[in-house]
Amino acid sequence: MSPAAVAPPLSRTKRFVIAAVSAINDAACRSDGTVNRRLVSLLDARVAASAKPFRGVRTADVPVDLSRDLWFRLFVRSSVSEGERLPVIVFFHGGGFAFLSPDSYLFDDVCRRICRTAHALVVSVNYRLAPEHRCPAPYEDGVHVLRFLDGGGLLYADPSAADLADLSSCFLVGDSAGGNIVHHVARRWAADADGGWKKVRLAGMVLIQPYFGGEERTAAELRLVGAPLVSVERTDWLWRAFLPEGADRDHEASNVFGPRAVGQLEETLPAAMVVVGGFDPLQDWQRRYYKGLRARGKSARLVEYPEAFHSFYAFPDLKQSTVLMEEIKSFVDSHRPRKEEDGERSGGGGDKHSNIEEW
Repeated sequence: MSPAAVAPPLSRTKRFVIAAVSAINDAACRSDGTVNRRLVSLLDARVAASAKPFRGVRTADVPVDLSRDLWFRLFVRSSVSEGERLPVIVFFHGGGFAFLSPDSYLFDDVCRRICRTAHALVVSVNYRLAPEHRCPAPYEDGVHVLRFLDGGGLLYADPSAADLADLSSCFLVGDSAGGNIVHHVARRWAADADGGWKKVRLAGMVLIQPYFGGEERTAAELRLVGAPLVSVERTDWLWRAFLPEGADRDHEASNVFGPRAVGQLEETLPAAMVVVGGFDPLQDWQRRYYKGLRARGKSARLVEYPEAFHSFYAFPDLKQSTVLMEEIKSFVDSHRPRKEEDGERSGGGGDKHSNIEEW
């Protein structure tokens, strides 16, 4: 009997890229808990912002707080109808809280695709990285960017984009560690939703293979040893680098509905879409998060891609990656506040590449 597969069939090129990324990241994570930033830079190709549209989207880098290198990359479609208002997607990139940036080629491309497909403005946040800046630094940075938008900062930074932005239709989207950040930033927004915000209204959140965990070893973590990109050794190192000194993986930042969770979910926490891949060792934690939302009366949708590995969305030639972009568009369209009828909800629900458990 052959052993169970730990990855879907992948081309030689993809296997090489994944192996190279894994090797360099492993080498960059030092035993003393620090990151070799110079080594990481060999892998992390950067892309400059450009006012000239590329693939139908222009970009600009907007400073928020230079004292802590807090800024965001703004993605704006070049083709917009006169008088049109667009939803605003605030995006938090993955990288285990320790790697990458909005100007990394990978996330410049992902956000450009989201902007183009979802017909939205995208604000991709450059939050502070661990281990130099531990929890709750990225959560605080995310809230600070929302405050910047709420206070009209976009009007001064990019007036034409500000005219397009519908901040009453704001969505938080993040992948991996960015999905974790989405949850914690949304809770902080919701805790102050009654009168604390003038313009920003969170209409929904999309957590793409969010990075959650705990002291327990789940069935998927034990079964998928050797899966692409994610291993318990890597995730354990990253949790140690990110969580407060002395904390273990049952800290609420990691195990959000675990034994040390504090308080009830806020009433105004927005609807969620949780994306899970069948070859992702983190999938059990992601499903628990979805079930935890539902058990607490929150609106949530589970979208599963049985043949997807962690970070599959970074490969635009994969069918599941394209389907995910359409799922994000469907979620945004169906949760935008509007006066007219929403009409029939659409999306990839019938696509053979994804399984969807409804609200």
